[in-house]
Amino acid sequence: MRNTNWVINYREYDSLEELDPKDSALTEAAIEAQKTSYAPYSHFNVGAAVRLEDGTVVKGSNQENAASPAGLCAERTAMFAASAQHPGLAMESIAIAGGHRYTITEQPVSPCGSCRQVMSEYQRKSGVPMSIILYGKDKIKVFDRVEDILPFIFDSLETEK
Repeated sequence: MRNTNWVINYREYDSLEELDPKDSALTEAAIEAQKTSYAPYSHFNVGAAVRLEDGTVVKGSNQENAASPAGLCAERTAMFAASAQHPGLAMESIAIAGGHRYTITEQPVSPCGSCRQVMSEYQRKSGVPMSIILYGKDKIKVFDRVEDILPFIFDSLETEK
């Protein structure tokens, strides 16, 4: 037996002004996307924005449904829309912002496991690391690749290229 460690690398920022301008703009798009959230059951509204390799930004928000779990998270809404509308373009980065009743939490909101798995699939498909920006009013966390928020990614299925 041997003990091993998994190191998670990320950067923390105190404000949008500290971010790279492209990341700041992407985060602002995620904050804007939160306004289109439909969350009458949880009242937890989330916005996400994906930046593609050509600079295009695609936004998404969580959409709930009375027939739970028929709804969809903001992150997957944005990624699926980006893939459907811009097939073949790599997703360089995704920003996420959320909170109760259209507010923004003080600490960053993390994506659920399903969203993390979808991020990993698109990252693997493109061969380009996807950075993740988690926004909170008091703290912003930036991860350079999906593996930093989803260790031991499920990617063992053989797929055709």
